[in-house]
Amino acid sequence: MNKIVNNVYLKCKDYSVSGEYFELIHDADLDILVTTPQPKEDKLGAYYKSEDYISHTDAQRNLFEKAYHAVKRIALKRKLNLINGFKTENKTLLDVGCGTGDFLQIAKNNGWNVYGIEPDADARKLAINKVGEDVHDVSKTDVLKNNSFDVISLWHVLEHLPNLETHIANYKRLLKPNGVLVIAVPNFKSYDAGYYNSFWAAFDVPRHLWHFSQTGISRLLSKQEFKVVKTLPMIFDAFYVSLLSEKYKNGKMNFLKATKIGLQSNMKAKRSGEYSSLIYVVKNN
Repeated sequence: MNKIVNNVYLKCKDYSVSGEYFELIHDADLDILVTTPQPKEDKLGAYYKSEDYISHTDAQRNLFEKAYHAVKRIALKRKLNLINGFKTENKTLLDVGCGTGDFLQIAKNNGWNVYGIEPDADARKLAINKVGEDVHDVSKTDVLKNNSFDVISLWHVLEHLPNLETHIANYKRLLKPNGVLVIAVPNFKSYDAGYYNSFWAAFDVPRHLWHFSQTGISRLLSKQEFKVVKTLPMIFDAFYVSLLSEKYKNGKMNFLKATKIGLQSNMKAKRSGEYSSLIYVVKNN
């Protein structure tokens, strides 16, 4: 049987920080894209050093950031409603890549016992101010006890993680039997991804090390006997990503054009299921 050849899917530029170019290699076995070359772990932090990296700050310096945080507040309520719908024993939540702690805060205020992991020191400090001391750097993940959590959430985090399969195996260890893993990631098979191509902001190389399809997520997680039981759309992402993509492609944010592409992407996804970003609800079998 012939070995499946992994081909170059796209060449993309880091528009946020370095201006460097990276290739996206299609892993045909998993149906995911792999950013190549991937920066070494001790070099990754430098690619996040930008005032434009909005998830690591609570700043509302301009209309774009104010709009981002307004949508974020709506999204937080929807995330809370999602996890509140799960049958849990003790409402224990681990939020990986918790950023400035907003999801942890709203969950804690609604009776959840929360624990956060955040590699960025500045974001971690903001999270600790909101929810207390149970927010730590990545090194603490390995010392958490087996079967500790009812829910583990990764909101646009999985694509950032080096040693991907090692992390997934660790989440398997940390989840209780019948626990739930919630993963939100961009979908490179969405309409807006195809429209903007190498300018698609959700490629975000090299901070995004991996780029997922629905098939890719299922195949990757099945290695640890996880099963995707539901997918949910993140409809606002099509507009946000299109707005940034317009800036990368044309040098400025064109709100009208981005709104048009975002609408088209969501309308097409109603038929295809290929939304700009998707939430995967995953059961621990």
